[in-house]
Amino acid sequence: MNITILAVGSRGDVQPYVALAQGLQAAGHTVKVAAGTNFEGFVRGQGVDYAPLRADYYALMDSPEGQALKSGNPMRVMQHMKTIVFPLMRRLLDDTWAAAKNADALIYHPKALSGLHLAEALGIPAIAAIALPIVAPTSAFPAPGLPLPKLGGFFNRLTYKLVDAAAASFGGMIQEWRQSIGLSATSNVIQGMMLRGQPVPVLYFYSQYVIPRPADWPPSVHVTGYWFLKDRSGWIPPDDLVRFLAEGPAPVYVGFGSMVAENAESFTRTVIEGIQQAGVRAVLATGWGGLRASDLPASIFRLQEAPHDWLFPQMAAVAHHGGAGTTGAGLRAGKPTVIVPFIADQPFWGQQVEKLGVGPAPIPQKRMTAAALAAALKMAVTNSSMRERALQLGERIRTEDGVGEAVRVIQQVLGAPEPKLHPTKS
Repeated sequence: MNITILAVGSRGDVQPYVALAQGLQAAGHTVKVAAGTNFEGFVRGQGVDYAPLRADYYALMDSPEGQALKSGNPMRVMQHMKTIVFPLMRRLLDDTWAAAKNADALIYHPKALSGLHLAEALGIPAIAAIALPIVAPTSAFPAPGLPLPKLGGFFNRLTYKLVDAAAASFGGMIQEWRQSIGLSATSNVIQGMMLRGQPVPVLYFYSQYVIPRPADWPPSVHVTGYWFLKDRSGWIPPDDLVRFLAEGPAPVYVGFGSMVAENAESFTRTVIEGIQQAGVRAVLATGWGGLRASDLPASIFRLQEAPHDWLFPQMAAVAHHGGAGTTGAGLRAGKPTVIVPFIADQPFWGQQVEKLGVGPAPIPQKRMTAAALAAALKMAVTNSSMRERALQLGERIRTEDGVGEAVRVIQQVLGAPEPKLHPTKS
């Protein structure tokens, strides 16, 4: 069966879908991942076919407009929605249509907005897949990613309407685009999670041990476990990194992925001061533009990037922005986690880490000081109870086969034979 996967977002967003594509290919399907044009080399390098989406979120978040969107100032956000975000989303709609035309089934990140409309136009099944429990309402917790307290019961469920309302702001654009692909205008642009009168299957790719499944979710919602990539790039660690790891006690990992602070130089100085105040060795991952590190002390190793499944097991603790994928990789490695959230769902993962007792309270990026980071790193490295809980959680996560479970569900939805599951060991 020809399956198209719409993977929208940063590297951390795209990578799990590539892992899923590998699993589906192993089960006999022909799979294509549609992702930002800056990910073509990565996707093809993992042995997966690729289709372009003109949605470079890295460039957006590093631009002045992207900084405005992260500022949280409603006036600045609205000012740039029409000039930056709306054109990006319109291109995304056209590109997802081109990517999906020959598909027999569609798996999509809800951020693409087009998933159910494409399935309607093509007469094919669709499956939503996301690392954040945000599309299926529950009374257990409010919609993640919204700056809301836990309200309880019915009021928690109501918060998911706010997610639909945000997507509905693109309603006029979607109506025009629907007609351009031969569909009629509709009074229900967002469409909820229904397709041809049936509930759309939802795959949440995180561990049940990190967020237990709420009792009020319908059977169409599945928690599969994390989708970890089996890296086929042949990555080899640089010699100087290997030497650094061997020269002293296990360091902490500190990195913020694609997140860019408004003043990267000042933020980097604060991070370095925090590491030094904590008295720990560190691997400082500069990532994509987020940190401007130079002239580091001998106790801090500067690293552009490395596969998390290789690096994290060798760390004493991990500190990062709280992206879903990075959080999952750190927890899978059994390491205490310090989260410095910037935007979106990152505060949610920080709160969950604290709730599980496998890391200190999250430190919002705009309020992070060297002293606050130092205190969190010290706690993560020295708190024996926290370290034991992190080890136990890592052991449980490593018993799960998230990709295998997702492929099983997808095969079931599509009416194909179910694969055997092979729990991952690491």
